[in-house]
Amino acid sequence: MGKFIVIEGTDCSGKETQSKLLVEKLESLGKKAIRLTYPNYESPTGKIIGGPYLGKEEIGPCWFPEGAVNVDPRVTSLYYAADRKYNEQVLRKYLDDDYFVICDRYTSSNMAHQGSKIKDDNERFEMYQWIDKLEYDLLNLPRPDKTIFLHVPYSYAFELKKNRISLDEHEKSEEHLKKSEVAYLELASFYNWININCIKNDKIRTIDDINKEIMENIKEYL
Repeated sequence: MGKFIVIEGTDCSGKETQSKLLVEKLESLGKKAIRLTYPNYESPTGKIIGGPYLGKEEIGPCWFPEGAVNVDPRVTSLYYAADRKYNEQVLRKYLDDDYFVICDRYTSSNMAHQGSKIKDDNERFEMYQWIDKLEYDLLNLPRPDKTIFLHVPYSYAFELKKNRISLDEHEKSEEHLKKSEVAYLELASFYNWININCIKNDKIRTIDDINKEIMENIKEYL
């Protein structure tokens, strides 16, 4: 059985960059490694999320008149869970073939972004647990061996995001991203994720510096 590692992070934290680099580093060490992303925007379920829900320009407009950030979190959670279930066999195939499977976002993203819609602390934690039960118990999706959380505070992410040309419904909402950061930090503590601070001496750490810390945290698997 392979190892399942999830790269999570706040907005502009470099999830895509670090997940790709991690695969490269593992392959350089002679390990079989593959990167998967969720939602899988190439699949039917991912396209439903990308267009009708998130309104990504390259896929299609948002269909919800209230905007994605205002859709009931349980409704939204079902779309994301369906995407993971629809694409589950690809993930399991690689794990069964002894690959390091590196996922750019997973169930943990669902928890953070949907939990952030709920103000009451107790209700928000109930939401986290509801998604946990939905995806891992009812849908029987594989749990990660390790989740690595990349944290960039919103004040820094706001500056980095200015260079982006295309933003989806979540990325356009400053309030949603701030609340998601709070939710991510709660979840990192609750689930004991590996928490990597991407800021040092008031500056964004280099890609290589962050990658070295990631590699240090998975050395037990090497």
